[in-house]
Amino acid sequence: MELTTFLATSYTPYHTVQNAAAMLAEAGFTLLDEREEFPLAPEGKYYLVRGGSLIAFRCGKERGLRVAATHTDSPCFKLKERPLSENGYTRLNIEPYGGGIWYTFFDRPLRIAGRIVRETARGLEVGLYTSPFTVVLPSLAIHQNRTVNEHFAPDLQKELPLLALGDKDFSALHGAVSFDLFAVPAEEPVFCGADGEFLCSPRIDDLTGVYASIRALIETEPAATAVAAALCGEEIGSRVDDGAGGDFLKTVLERICRARGERTETVFPDSLLLSSDNAHALHPNHPETSDPADHPVLGGGIAIKTHADGAYTTNAVTSALTKTIFSRAGVKWQLFYNRTGMKSGATLGAISLAQACIPSADIGIAQLAMHSASETVAAKDCLELQKGLAALYESSFRRDGSEILF
Repeated sequence: MELTTFLATSYTPYHTVQNAAAMLAEAGFTLLDEREEFPLAPEGKYYLVRGGSLIAFRCGKERGLRVAATHTDSPCFKLKERPLSENGYTRLNIEPYGGGIWYTFFDRPLRIAGRIVRETARGLEVGLYTSPFTVVLPSLAIHQNRTVNEHFAPDLQKELPLLALGDKDFSALHGAVSFDLFAVPAEEPVFCGADGEFLCSPRIDDLTGVYASIRALIETEPAATAVAAALCGEEIGSRVDDGAGGDFLKTVLERICRARGERTETVFPDSLLLSSDNAHALHPNHPETSDPADHPVLGGGIAIKTHADGAYTTNAVTSALTKTIFSRAGVKWQLFYNRTGMKSGATLGAISLAQACIPSADIGIAQLAMHSASETVAAKDCLELQKGLAALYESSFRRDGSEILF
């Protein structure tokens, strides 16, 4: 599956997992069941699914783990169960999921997608849902809102997408007992710029990371055991059972080690986790929002992210290790620091440390318009990220006291 197809069709975490699982199955990975023991072959290839999260891994010969952690969700609108029918229209009743740039979601096609729970003769069945139609969230005309170009802070209980003319029975559209459904951008990815150098698409944050980690895992031969953890719920603080704040990653890593006759407390010190979540590029129209020295640019390679208050997990040791792995593989990298005084966004890296305390660093592609309905990156940085995560998976190192030996 190509990256653009992955971005276009991975509407929700559940669609992302389905697409990633299809890539892995095609490449010969075996689906494991959490309820059963892991029958691991010495160099086997496996994956597991829990809700909107997926963890895939390839067993390596050397001790240690090489983990790429990404997230499967993006800001959008989550549907409440009952729509509103009044004044000749049926409107979706929504609430914000994550911190989106909400004005960018107006006047563009949105698709209803997610998972639904249906009642069957045997009980309840969970399945994917993707609406065959799109909906729209219409703006108020400038003639009726003369100050719209001065400020725009939408009231998302009032500003609702149009579902239908007249009174529409929404439950009949999906036949569900319950659901996790979202209104998400439906536009296709496009290449922009004089030479097509920019990729503009919904869900670049962080599906470019998910895709790169899965594709790199498929295409590399790891030295130590390589893990791609694509986890749900990052945009809402990972407070979900299938997210970085749950035990999914921890228990899978423990079970991998146990199946190989090892213990996590002896394996983790020789391991590295890269939390791959995108970074803010220097904005050409607003350079004053970036650090004056350490700011990544589009096309500059993978950003290594550091933050004094611990929003990112990178420290001197893991930064040096990441730089060395990338440089030895010919991977371009650059640095990201927030402008002093500006609040940093959080990632799943710091949250995952509370579950699996592995030496970690935060990285990501430099992008513009993060959390917009359409975000922008340099197309070649997507390939660089895949190359960088492949270098992580293939890396061979071990700790010896205060030294890291290659």
